[in-house]
Amino acid sequence: MPRPRATAPVPRSGLPLYLATAFCARLAEEGMAVAVALLALQRAGDAAQGAFVLTAWMAPHVVAAPLVGALATRMRRPRLCYLGALSGFTAAVVTLSLLIGRAPAPVTLAVAVAGGACGPVVSGGLSSLIAVLVPAGPRQDRAYALDAAVYNAASVAGPALVGVTAAVASPGAAMLLLGTVAAGAVAAATGLPYGPARQRTDARPATTLRADLAAVWRVRELRAITAGTCLAFLGMGGLTTTAVLLAAHHGHPGAGGALMTAFAVGALGGSLALARWQLPLSDPRLATLSLCGTGVALAAAAPVPSPAVCGALFVLAGACDGPLLTATFRIRAVYAPSRARAQIFTLGAGLKITAAACGAAAVGAGAALPPPLLLLAIAAVQLGGALLHTLVRRSKGPGDAHADTAGADPTRGAVSGPAPAERP
Repeated sequence: MPRPRATAPVPRSGLPLYLATAFCARLAEEGMAVAVALLALQRAGDAAQGAFVLTAWMAPHVVAAPLVGALATRMRRPRLCYLGALSGFTAAVVTLSLLIGRAPAPVTLAVAVAGGACGPVVSGGLSSLIAVLVPAGPRQDRAYALDAAVYNAASVAGPALVGVTAAVASPGAAMLLLGTVAAGAVAAATGLPYGPARQRTDARPATTLRADLAAVWRVRELRAITAGTCLAFLGMGGLTTTAVLLAAHHGHPGAGGALMTAFAVGALGGSLALARWQLPLSDPRLATLSLCGTGVALAAAAPVPSPAVCGALFVLAGACDGPLLTATFRIRAVYAPSRARAQIFTLGAGLKITAAACGAAAVGAGAALPPPLLLLAIAAVQLGGALLHTLVRRSKGPGDAHADTAGADPTRGAVSGPAPAERP
């Protein structure tokens, strides 16, 4: 009697190890802006060099995102792509800690560009692994909520860690510590399951890349969440500068950092609450409500002179913004074709970071305007993002019918409902 064919073992969920990897990598990324600025100011006596380094760090994201995503999609062993990107990111952080203020500017900027090219894996690509680690359904929904919470926790802990270390030791030591934390992410990532080795494909890289990028436009839900969040991040990119100006305008210089900490704490609380409690909302509706809530709370904070009340409204704005990241992750996971999932996650992250960089530049150009007016403009952009997301979702594109019948269920709830079938 022939022996039955052995089936491949189902890998154990590596979610705790993944969350540790994501937290370390994103903590290093979130601390970079503060560390670079402090280090440039200490060594060069001018924060302008730090601004140029940060620009070089962020600029490659939109170009590198589709390329990194395509590489992760095509490699037979995706482990090598993720570990290589995290290692390059770590090496760039450590090298910049030695070069800023000491080496010629072109050398420093070249290293920043190389490190920034690895950034899309940290900012978005890692999240695509959750679909491999956790089966579809409520457990996967909760995993994405925890992933968003980790992201928000890193945004709180990263700048705080840098600030404390720079005060106790030096900005250089703070940046080296970020490099050590990033190295911890590389070590943790070596133990993650990355799914089975992929089959070789005869398709040309350019053809695959175009097809994967087209999926963002063809699939209505992907198109809507990308458009809405990119517009929202155009405003969010200038929120830090605006918070600093707003605090000074109301007679509380130095309180801008506290406002942004309040926003980040609120975002962390919103993400954790979503992971803890099940809401009877679909992911698209959750995204729209999150954008609306953030916009309304920021608009209410604009004319308020009281630091306590303004801080409370920033906490509320953050609490509304936190679930947006969770909804974004889950929409991408549900509607992205499995072969293009990493591509779509990295591309979405790259576009949002680029939009944020443009928003920061816009606020810098309009810094002479009254800060409450700037905050109202940022709030209006959030509401515009909600409106754009809704309008795009309701519009019909040439590939929408195919996308809807390819396995994604547009009525799927955020935390309930049947898991969608995997699309080819």
